Amino acid sequence: MAQPTTDPIPVEFAGLREETRAPAAERAGALELGTVLLKRWRLVVGLPLVAATLAAAVTLLLPPRFTATVTFVPEQRSPNRGGAGGGGGLVGIAGQLGIPLGMDPTQSPRFYAQVLKSRELLARVLLTKFPDPRRPEAGDSLRLLTILKVRGKSTADSLDRGVRRLRGLVSPQVDLQTYLVTLGVTTRDPDLSAAVATRFIEYLNEFNAKKRESQARARREFVEQRIVDGERELNAAEDDLRRFHERNRAWQESPELSAAEGRLRRQVDIYQEAYLTLRRDYEQARIEEVNDTPVITVIDPAVPPQRQSHWRLVLVLVVLALTGMIAALWASTAEYLDEMRRQQSGVYQEFARSAQRARSDIRLTLRTFLGRRG
Repeated sequence: MAQPTTDPIPVEFAGLREETRAPAAERAGALELGTVLLKRWRLVVGLPLVAATLAAAVTLLLPPRFTATVTFVPEQRSPNRGGAGGGGGLVGIAGQLGIPLGMDPTQSPRFYAQVLKSRELLARVLLTKFPDPRRPEAGDSLRLLTILKVRGKSTADSLDRGVRRLRGLVSPQVDLQTYLVTLGVTTRDPDLSAAVATRFIEYLNEFNAKKRESQARARREFVEQRIVDGERELNAAEDDLRRFHERNRAWQESPELSAAEGRLRRQVDIYQEAYLTLRRDYEQARIEEVNDTPVITVIDPAVPPQRQSHWRLVLVLVVLALTGMIAALWASTAEYLDEMRRQQSGVYQEFARSAQRARSDIRLTLRTFLGRRG
């Protein structure tokens, strides 16, 4: 009687079976997790809802916050203003990625965003006086450091604490596509938020102007000094040529003297050309010193916000998401322990004894620590 033959499974079908087995296992795992969450739905749903409700109640007890925003765009000035090289496409792509290729890095929007959170600017704003939001009718003005109720062991400590506090209240954002910079300032008073945001832009303009004007002044002073040196060198070369002509009246008749006169005249021409170039550069530097004023164009000025910030809703959603993950992990762990207790009683008993010993050790340690402190 002929024995039935079993053909081996082709390699391609075996690979297909292995590929379909993995998604099946993933679906089974997802179903198991869903079953666990449904079995303990009171924990999975109740814990996040209770935590979110408590978070909402706590946020209602806290004072409101108002965020004022101001949007501006810094002037983008390339060193090669008139040239249109082959790297224009590369410069454009780099600009979209936030890389200031072909321009001064101190003109990039990210530079301005960093300056807005610098200690120098924050400290200056903290020491500036603003109308007291608690007594607006009296017209009193207090330093922002006092309005924020920042206290320290000393003046320097108070200012350091205030810088950290104010740095958390300001949020500059940069749009790499349009080079727009948006500054948000959050305080408990809408008028104060708008006033602080406006003062930030004023101080940023002053900082920018001082920096750029000092650079233009340094260029002008350098060229001015070079003009003095160039004029002295030109005068010395012209005096050498004049003395040569006085000593050698018939220099055209001697090949040696003609060559020497040519060298002296070329030296005069070189110094003269350098001097004229320096004079042109000096006039250009003087113009730049006057006109090279940095431009920060304010697109949307800061106005007192009419609505509170959405930080309450964000906080509730964050608490809801975190407690939801904790509840899901808690349900999965509880189901795993129940399964372990049913199938592997010995392992579970060992785990329970280890947990009991750990609790006893923690209690003993806490009692010892509290007894020593008492």
